[in-house]
Amino acid sequence: MMSLLSFALLALGSPEEVPVAVLGHAVQKGDRIEAGDFAVEQRPAAAARGALTVDQASGMEAVRNLAAGTVVRQSDLMRPQMVRRGEPVTIRIVSGSLIITAAGRALGGGSKGEAVRVVANATNRTLDGVVEASGTVRIVTP
Repeated sequence: MMSLLSFALLALGSPEEVPVAVLGHAVQKGDRIEAGDFAVEQRPAAAARGALTVDQASGMEAVRNLAAGTVVRQSDLMRPQMVRRGEPVTIRIVSGSLIITAAGRALGGGSKGEAVRVVANATNRTLDGVVEASGTVRIVTP
C-alpha cells in the first residue's frame, strides 16, 4: 500500500515553482513598502496565488508586521494614510474662489480622496471633509 502511494506521488512530480516577489527584510505595521524591499524567489504556484507584483505593492503601507520572506497579498497592504487619527491637520474650507484655512485635529484616518471627520481648534466644531494631501483636509461648501 505504501509503495503504491509513493509511486503515485513520484508520477505527479514536484509542484511547479514560479518566481514571486517576497519581502527581503521584515516590515513593521505602518511602514511604506518600496520596490527595493523585495527579492524574487521560487515558490510553489499554490503559495504564489494572490501575490502582488512589486509594482502593485510599491508605495503601499503595511497593515500588520510582515516577516522577511513573506509573499505580500492585497490584505497585507493598504493605501498610505495621509491623515492619521489625533494628528493636527490644516483645514481648507473652500467656497467658490474663497478659501479659508484653519488649524484642526483629525478624528479619523484616511488616504487621499477618502472622507474624514475633523475638529476645528478655534470653534471646536466637527466638520466632514476629504483628505487632500498629507495633513490637509478640504471642506467644500455650496
